[in-house]
Amino acid sequence: MSTILEFKNVSKYYDVSRNIKEIFSGAKPKVRAVDQVSFKIKNGESVGIVGESGCGKTTLAKLILNLLSPTSGEIIFENKNINTLKNIEDIQEFKKKLQFVFQNPYDALNPRFTIRDILLEPLKSLKFNPSDYNELINGVMDLVKLNDSNDYLNRYPHELSGGQLQRIVLARALIINPIFVVADEPVSMLDVSVRAGILNAFNDAKKTMNFTAIYISHDLALVKYVCERTIVMYLGSIVEDGPTKDVISNPLHPYTKALVKAVPVPHVNQSHDPLPILGNIPDATKYYKGCKFSDRCPNPTNDCKQQNTKMGLVEVKPGHWVDRCCANCV
Repeated sequence: MSTILEFKNVSKYYDVSRNIKEIFSGAKPKVRAVDQVSFKIKNGESVGIVGESGCGKTTLAKLILNLLSPTSGEIIFENKNINTLKNIEDIQEFKKKLQFVFQNPYDALNPRFTIRDILLEPLKSLKFNPSDYNELINGVMDLVKLNDSNDYLNRYPHELSGGQLQRIVLARALIINPIFVVADEPVSMLDVSVRAGILNAFNDAKKTMNFTAIYISHDLALVKYVCERTIVMYLGSIVEDGPTKDVISNPLHPYTKALVKAVPVPHVNQSHDPLPILGNIPDATKYYKGCKFSDRCPNPTNDCKQQNTKMGLVEVKPGHWVDRCCANCV
């Protein structure tokens, strides 16, 4: 399969000022939301990006969609650097190919629009042929399993359930036939009873349309269900990347091991073993000479903390990559 998306040493930093002295001295600390990230995604892949809150998942998604510009590095989509797109036609063509599925369906839809108007918005914005509107709307409603479309199209968002609204959010993303879809926690706002139905609709749509998908999530069960490959992020960096089954059943990085062990167990009286990491999430503005995970690593060495180990990922098994520093402990 050919590569559709590539990150080349991409970073996104934010300046923050926490006191008067920092504001006037100009010595603003930086939040390294995404820090020198490199990876490739192939056509048709389903990739999960996981990590705890603040690890940089959503910032990464916004960079992919060109909603943010990187501080440094290149983002290549279909052999074009998306941050150098200036021509209106090129920007519109890019927008037709990539779509976003929002986390909260209640906030993602305009409450003053009917469902029909909501689905018409992307078609009008991207100048689709009006004669195709009805066919596209009916087709995408069937695709997301809202088969009796006439029962929904003239209603307003407040008249639908959360599960139905999320199907509409999915339909709005798919109606323009994108080739790349980013879903940010697509079922986290929904009841457990309806999550499987939404994920099945997403999977069926992916098989039908053959688009490339990225799922942003902290739910490893969801990622295991829908993704072939999983990327684990920690403090803006990738620490592990490999086939989902391997990453979850045989994690190599101590942070990934902690994520797997932290998954809730189904029995009330069953307790977890202690997590194989120390402390809490560190200060995102802290600069690390060496491994970012050294503060929480159960077996840190002086080499880890002083950057005597070269940073980056190393392939430990075929297709299974882990942070070079922690690979020495595998």
